[in-house]
Amino acid sequence: MKIYYEDSMPYAAEFFSELGECEVFSHKTINAETLADADVLLVRSTTKVNQQLLANNKQLQFVATATAGTDHIDQNYLADQNIPFISAGGCNAVAVAEYVLSAMLVMGKRLNWQLADKTVGIVGAGHVGSALARVLTVLGIRHKLCDPPLADAGDEREFVTMNDIMQCDVITLHVPWVKDGPYPTQDLFNKTRLAALSDNQLLINACRGEVINNQAALELFEQGTSLNLVLDVWENEPSINLDLIPHTALATAHIAGHTIEGKARGTEMLYLALCKHLGIQADKKLSDYLPRAELNTIQINDKQDFWQILHKLVLNVYNIETDDQHFRANMHGAEQFRYIRKHYPIRREFSAITLNTGNFADSKAIYDIGFLAAK
Repeated sequence: MKIYYEDSMPYAAEFFSELGECEVFSHKTINAETLADADVLLVRSTTKVNQQLLANNKQLQFVATATAGTDHIDQNYLADQNIPFISAGGCNAVAVAEYVLSAMLVMGKRLNWQLADKTVGIVGAGHVGSALARVLTVLGIRHKLCDPPLADAGDEREFVTMNDIMQCDVITLHVPWVKDGPYPTQDLFNKTRLAALSDNQLLINACRGEVINNQAALELFEQGTSLNLVLDVWENEPSINLDLIPHTALATAHIAGHTIEGKARGTEMLYLALCKHLGIQADKKLSDYLPRAELNTIQINDKQDFWQILHKLVLNVYNIETDDQHFRANMHGAEQFRYIRKHYPIRREFSAITLNTGNFADSKAIYDIGFLAAK
C-alpha cells in the first residue's frame, strides 16, 4: 500500500511507516502525476484535494485531512468516486480555546477590564466553541452560545440569537465558512454588523477569514470607527489585505490551532481512522512521541489573587502578543504569510505544564482548564 502524507504533519512517519510504503510531499510540488499510484492520501489545509489533483489516480481508497477545516477538500468529488474521507474534527479545539483565552487576557489588561464581570458571546458551538465554553465555565466567566444549525438539530444546550450575541462584551467566532444554504456564515459580520459594535466590545475571529468582511472592516477603520478586532484568520489567505493589519488590536497568521499537541493530535486521529478502515489494531498513541515541554514546571505564588496568577500562567505558556509582534514585523505578502505558518515555533498546550500550586485556594480551577498537578 502506498501512503502519501504532507510534510507538515508531525509524527506522520512514526504513525504510518508500518502501515505501508510512505512518501512525503510538499503542497508546493504535489501534482496528479505524483499521486498516480497513491492508495492513501493524507493532507493538511495547504493541499487542495480535487479532481485535478486526483486525475491520474485509479486506485485511491482513503483520503483524510489532519485538520478540523475541510474547505480545501472537494468532498462531492470524493463521494462521486466512492473514496472514503475523514477529517480531524476537534483536533485543535483546545489550542484555539487557549489562543482565545490569551487574547482575552491581553485585551482585558489593555482595556482595563475585569474579565470576571464580562460576558462572552460564542458564535459556533462545535468542537472549538464547546472547548472554550468549558474553559469559561471553569473560570466563572459568563458566556452565551449561538449556533442556529445545532439549535435546529435538537441540541439541548441553551442558545441565543445573534441579536443577543451583539450585546456581549466579547464576541468570538468559531463557525465553518458556509457560502450559502439556510445557515450561511460568509460575511456574518458585514459592514452593518461591524458598525454596530462599540469601542467597549472585543471581536475575535479564529475560525475562517471570510466570516468577517475584511474590506468593510478596513473602510470603517478608515472612517474613524474604533473597533477592538483580533484576527487570526483573513479573507483570501495567504494574499490578505495588508492595509487592515495596522488597525487590528492583535493579528496573527492563522496559527490559533497550531500547538504541537493540536497538530499531532490530527495525525493521530488519521492514524486511528486508517487503522479502522484497514481493519487492523492500532498500537501507537500520541503520548509516545510528544517531547517534554521546555517550560515544564511552574511554581505558583499563592499571595497573588486568582486573576493575576491566571494571567501569568496563561501568558507564560502562550502569549499572543509575541505572535502579534512577529506578524506585524514580517508580514509583507503571501509568501511571508505562508512562511510564518509553516515555520511557526513549537507551542505547547496547558496540559504540557505541571504546576506546584502549594496552598493556593483556587488550584482546582487552574487544573480544570488543563494544567497538570505536580505529583
